[in-house]
Amino acid sequence: MSSRRRGALRTAVIVLVAAIVVGASGFLVYANVTSAAEREPLAEVADDPAVLIDYSRDSVVLTPASDPNGEGLVFIAGAKIEPVAYAYKLSGLVDAGYTVVIVRPFLNFGLFETRPLSAFTALAPGVSDWYVGGHSLGGVKACMYADSPEVRGLVLFGSYCANDLSGSALTVVSLSGNDDGLSTPEKIDANKAALPAGTTFVEIDGANHAAFGDYGLQAGDGESSIDDSDMRDAITEAITGAWR
Repeated sequence: MSSRRRGALRTAVIVLVAAIVVGASGFLVYANVTSAAEREPLAEVADDPAVLIDYSRDSVVLTPASDPNGEGLVFIAGAKIEPVAYAYKLSGLVDAGYTVVIVRPFLNFGLFETRPLSAFTALAPGVSDWYVGGHSLGGVKACMYADSPEVRGLVLFGSYCANDLSGSALTVVSLSGNDDGLSTPEKIDANKAALPAGTTFVEIDGANHAAFGDYGLQAGDGESSIDDSDMRDAITEAITGAWR
């Protein structure tokens, strides 16, 4: 190979490596720019004497202050959403006696998460029976955890499964919003076949994609017309009704 060709090849390799480095760096920056939790709903959870909060950057553990029922939910946050942004909407479950562990997935994208479910259930050692769930892409990852033998059921917020759970005996609750512009009612309906025949489907009137958390507006979403407290109540009633 001539020196000119070696030089051209070396230059091409350098350019390729530089492009990979720049692309990876750009993605890391993008992945770590997240939607923060709104203050008022979070303050309401903090002021609730029935809920104990233990949180770090990567997880939020909500525990009943009294009479926990020994059951819990591991909930995977949606893409680029702070875990604590789901605390208010899930706090009704805690008031009902359930422990809730809200997880930040690796790089803030559920599909990049590779840790075993036990890494999250270990955060609440007092829980003996577990459900898994998630919002949007977090729900897709939750479906993958649902095959674990310790899991009793699955909860989806504006989400659907990429893997087939239709033959499982899981208790599944699929919540959607009729004004969701991302996980639209049509998409939810088109993916029903991946869930067990006994799945509870609840379409919440006036809810959009972002209504399942408290983190502000989301590009491409519909407009929500449901009050936050009504949304929290709808979530709580649908899930606890299926879990009884």
